[in-house]
Amino acid sequence: MAEKNFADRLLDAVADKKTPLVVGLDPSYDLLPNAITGHKDFNDGSDVETAVDALLEYSTRVLKLVAPHVAAVKINSAFFEAYYWYGYEAFYSLVQEAAAHGLLVINDAKRADIGNSSERYAAGTLADPSFDSLDDLVGPDAVTVNPYMGSDSVAPFIQTAKEHGKGIFVLVRTSNSGAAEIQDLPMASGQPLYMHVAKLVESWGASSIGQRGYSAVGAVVGATNPAQLAELRRVMPSTLFLVPGLGAQGATPADVAKAFKSDGTGAIVNASRSIIYAYNDPKYKDVGTNWEKAIELALLDTKRQLAEALGQ
Repeated sequence: MAEKNFADRLLDAVADKKTPLVVGLDPSYDLLPNAITGHKDFNDGSDVETAVDALLEYSTRVLKLVAPHVAAVKINSAFFEAYYWYGYEAFYSLVQEAAAHGLLVINDAKRADIGNSSERYAAGTLADPSFDSLDDLVGPDAVTVNPYMGSDSVAPFIQTAKEHGKGIFVLVRTSNSGAAEIQDLPMASGQPLYMHVAKLVESWGASSIGQRGYSAVGAVVGATNPAQLAELRRVMPSTLFLVPGLGAQGATPADVAKAFKSDGTGAIVNASRSIIYAYNDPKYKDVGTNWEKAIELALLDTKRQLAEALGQ
């Protein structure tokens, strides 16, 4: 078991990089730069091996770009699972690559089930491999978890995180437009359902609080509704937030600032498309075909804007 609590490890890394920004890696072949898809080794997106090789080439270069600037990356496993076993192998190759760059990895898999199914999901999405032939590999540092089958579906993830010194981020109030259809439904108490889930998450993490005052059981709370974000920050004092919604989904740095406590702690903020596809943004047209430079500029701009919003 790792000596340091996951929340402590993450917050130490955030302090070291001087930003709570996290880069989301959601690579789609059709959106990759021409320098990748036009290359003779990567120019057939209808061939599964070629497409995966293109995703790996692009993603590996993105990891190298962002590693000096951020503490963690959030890799959306769906963008690799779509390529079957080729994609699974590519995903875990990127986990090793990110670890080699000193980045913490959040596996955005949104898993959960009941009983031993959840145990297997936790082993496959979070744990370090237990097989002798894989003893040189590491699993992700954290995984996103869907709580809507109840505490028995989340418990195996909490246990796996405890055994391996890792963390989980439980969906509480997500940033997608359809979230209100379920998550905002009022309960008999008059409170919305997401508030009940928030209180459960806070209680689930009570036994895993680190030296910095935060537990290894975090929460996914979107920034597209700043009032809800601020409300949840008040009722979840020991919970680290993973905050999506900045950039392409419309949330601003001022919006996401509501996820933080007055001391500037309590959250990490994810930006995906606005950074990893910055070469398609007219704002960065001056760099021409240098797609890597566009990503770096977008990253630095986002980092600066977030720091200003937090008064840092």
